Amino acid sequence: MQELLTYQWWLIVLASLALFFIAPIARTSSAFFRATVKNKAPNAWVLTSSLVISWIFAKSITNAANLGLSFGIVGGLAYSAYYLSFLVAGWIIYRMRMQGKFASIHQFLKNKYGPSALVVFSLLIAFRLFNEVWSNTMVIGSYFGDQGSRGYYWAIVVFTLLTLAYVIKGGLQSSLLTDVIQMVLFGVLLFIILGVLLPKEDNDLGRFVSSGTWTLAGGLDLLLVALIQVFSYPFHDPVLTDRAFIASPKVTLRSFIVATFIGMLCIVLFSFVGIYAQFRGMEGQAAVKVSRSLGLVMALIMNFIMVTSAASTLDSTFSSFAKLIVVDLGPEKQITVQRGRLAMILLTIIGTIPVFLSPTILSATTISGTMVLGLAPVFLFWKKDFPPLSFHLSIGAGLLMGIIYATGKVPDSWIWFEGTYAGLLAVNLIGTILSFSLFFIGKFLAKAK
Repeated sequence: MQELLTYQWWLIVLASLALFFIAPIARTSSAFFRATVKNKAPNAWVLTSSLVISWIFAKSITNAANLGLSFGIVGGLAYSAYYLSFLVAGWIIYRMRMQGKFASIHQFLKNKYGPSALVVFSLLIAFRLFNEVWSNTMVIGSYFGDQGSRGYYWAIVVFTLLTLAYVIKGGLQSSLLTDVIQMVLFGVLLFIILGVLLPKEDNDLGRFVSSGTWTLAGGLDLLLVALIQVFSYPFHDPVLTDRAFIASPKVTLRSFIVATFIGMLCIVLFSFVGIYAQFRGMEGQAAVKVSRSLGLVMALIMNFIMVTSAASTLDSTFSSFAKLIVVDLGPEKQITVQRGRLAMILLTIIGTIPVFLSPTILSATTISGTMVLGLAPVFLFWKKDFPPLSFHLSIGAGLLMGIIYATGKVPDSWIWFEGTYAGLLAVNLIGTILSFSLFFIGKFLAKAK
């Protein structure tokens, strides 16, 4: 165990230092905030790779493995359904750019619903970015010790600072360049792991694919939650939406479509790790248990996958937060690289605090996804004429539902299903109906004034 920990420390340090030296130094605000180099936007391959790897969070593949352990292939497919967010956001933002001529989500909201909507939306995505920091670094910490141990905390702090070091050099430009490298590494390492796991089950791929039961209690409840949330979830994630405005509309749409299928495939394949753990009767964190059961080399490969995915998400989170604070909310005359770097440092500090409060990793996805249910009608009906009141009523409904779920106050009378995520499904169904209803009621009330 001690030998493994030693190698893992070297892995984090050497990988981060390599990315630090590879990452370019952004000398202009255009390079730092939009990844534009010599007036050239990122190409389709770079954009697709960045989309996929920045959404294959360390917590995502941890959740995929754990859901595979709990529900078999149904759990993996349920979690992969969140990647349909790429299709929804890609198509809607493509139309917003082509027909509405909008240059950003913030510009759309300010023009359509006013400054108050811009403030509310910015608070929502700031909360999202805040969640991304602690929820991904906690996964890294779990590979260095039990939650709350000294090794656990040191790994989180060191990893976060090393990631900050390379992304602070070039902002989004650094993030996209390292994303391509991290995507290639992730793909290679994933297939190495599957190449080891599948033969251990006598090459019976069918056993993996047929695992689990297609019932609400067997994981379908989470699948339904994902299918509800994909119409709102992507729009509160600037890591995704920022990338929807940096290349041409057609290149962007093509990248989002391809990224959908690659992302879903990666998540389903990684759920095989959890399914393997289920076959072997393992309990706990599936990825950790499986990697350690396969020896030192495989444990290091698994750890490298986690480091790769966590770093890609974390650097994207830092660059998106910098853009939010400096470009989207700040005065145009004060858009500077220095301010972007200061914003990254700020997020590093406040985003690490929850680590010491022992939150649940999956809650970062499910709770924030519920709290933004009200964004669905806002973006699905982006061309229609609705007043600011509609925006605020819809968003308020989603926030209310998210708070009810987060505080464990879901009434038993709301839950008509069985399953681990029955309460979450009920809240999302009711929240969606309420958000759409209030969105349309807002227009009626505005006319009645």
